[in-house]
Amino acid sequence: MKITRVQKEPGVSLLKVVVGESDYGEAVEKMLHSYKRKANIPGFRPGMVPMGIIKKMYGKGAVAEQSYRTASEAAFDYLQKEKIDYVGDVIPAEEQGDFDFDNSTEFEFVFEVGEAPKYDVTLSDKDKIEYNRIKIDKKMHESFLENFLRRYGRLVDVDEVSGDEALTVTLDNGDLRVEDAYVGLISMGEEERKPFHGKKVGDKMDIDIDQMYKNPAQRAAMLHVKEEELKDINPKFSMEITKIRRFANPEINDEFFKTAFPDGSVKSAAELDTYIDSRIDRETLRESDFMFIARTRDYMLKRAALQMPEGFLKRWLYTINEGKFSMEEIEKDFDSFLKMFTWNYIQRHIIDAEKITVSKEEAEAEARDLAAVQFAQYGMPDAPEDMLARFAKNILDDKEQNRRIYEKLYEQKVVDSIKSKVKVVEKSVSAEEFAKLAQSL
Repeated sequence: MKITRVQKEPGVSLLKVVVGESDYGEAVEKMLHSYKRKANIPGFRPGMVPMGIIKKMYGKGAVAEQSYRTASEAAFDYLQKEKIDYVGDVIPAEEQGDFDFDNSTEFEFVFEVGEAPKYDVTLSDKDKIEYNRIKIDKKMHESFLENFLRRYGRLVDVDEVSGDEALTVTLDNGDLRVEDAYVGLISMGEEERKPFHGKKVGDKMDIDIDQMYKNPAQRAAMLHVKEEELKDINPKFSMEITKIRRFANPEINDEFFKTAFPDGSVKSAAELDTYIDSRIDRETLRESDFMFIARTRDYMLKRAALQMPEGFLKRWLYTINEGKFSMEEIEKDFDSFLKMFTWNYIQRHIIDAEKITVSKEEAEAEARDLAAVQFAQYGMPDAPEDMLARFAKNILDDKEQNRRIYEKLYEQKVVDSIKSKVKVVEKSVSAEEFAKLAQSL
């Protein structure tokens, strides 16, 4: 076997691997004997087909497969032995000769290697990365408080429509009369609500349910019928309002505090304000950390200024996707791919240098936190621990979610490592300013 390395272009090498029968012959024989044991050819008992027939039928393919496999493995062994760092994977080069697998026993395979750029960055307090915190203002506080109070509110009867109330109505079109039908103004847009504003209990109005609700499921629910029955129903009804209910927040009193905070941690309006601000701070801290990760990534990409073998990476993407994407499609999304590919390459070096690891317990804790966030979004901010544990297990049992969690934790530890070496400049900004900064990343 002979291996020769030549430079194709900056950052790309060609490995020319010449293999002979002595390199791959034994593997070919094993492969053919395997075929012989399994061959089912008329006129021969299983396993008794003469080797000559087996070689005639499968010999060329076996030589092609095993000689290529031998050459490919030799290419990887060469890179490891010579300590040549590469990106992507080794792929067959376009520069291949003719292969005569019928008559020749020696073959030259050519592989393309994308050479990894050298990462050599030493960080110090001269490196500065900005960390933005969101200032809690009155509007943010009141919005969060309103959402919190709604969890403990209730519907109360009112006399007049003024916003997004829930209406109980009687519908009648001469053929169909529906009592206690529900009209939820909250599910309508502002323009759709206008005809209802100022209406009182007992008021009547003409409506077209096809105009009121575009969704057939909503119309069917309103009329207490099945969707398939709608086509036979005249959509124009006379509607009489029989009840108007509005969602009301609870009174902030001792009863509310006992319900919302049974552990007694909050007992006054002042303590409630402090609690709300702490919740906002916790929520915005997650956003600040996310932005800092993005900003650290961009800073490190500029600081390292690595020159990746872009032409090779495009060919590599085309090869590994087996033609699922055209080169034009790869070109279109290549800049965003290259950015994340390079950042992952930098992370790999920091992980190796710092000997960063992520434990199973850390992954389980992250999955539990993710479960808690999801439950909170569905109105269960204090889900039971056993429920969170089950949900976290389901998350980790999912291969794709498991991979994302470990990637997130490794990235966070890489960023923490970088953060410990650079100067972090903290700056408080408004929510509007923060949103603009996030869009620029």
